[in-house]
Amino acid sequence: QVQLVESGGGLVQAGGSLRLSCAASGRTFSRNTMGWFRQAPGREREFVAAISASVITVYPTVYADSVKGRFTISRDNAKNTVDLQMRSLRPEDTAVYFCAADRGSLLTASAMRTPDEYDYWGQGTQVTVSS
Repeated sequence: QVQLVESGGGLVQAGGSLRLSCAASGRTFSRNTMGWFRQAPGREREFVAAISASVITVYPTVYADSVKGRFTISRDNAKNTVDLQMRSLRPEDTAVYFCAADRGSLLTASAMRTPDEYDYWGQGTQVTVSS
């Protein structure tokens, strides 16, 4: 059974940093696209960042404009994990953050940004940024 478990959420002041981690089990995702999404109260789930699988050591990444330059997604295939380093956090970053994985490899940035393209989801971890 595939499971994605997020950790690292919490309460932080504006301008601070947090590092989220997603641990996958049940199968290896080294050849699969993985992503982070978030959902604030009363809002739809939105794309944050995604990282592709690649036989090359540098993995293509995609970011939402709102987090570009502040967030960094990375993966450790040996550990079957994907992390999201968040810096310069803002109150508008407050949301539940979800890890997601695709059964295959999404080939376009557009697909990587689309929640419906992902097959597996974690339960989410709360991130709250105070002003």
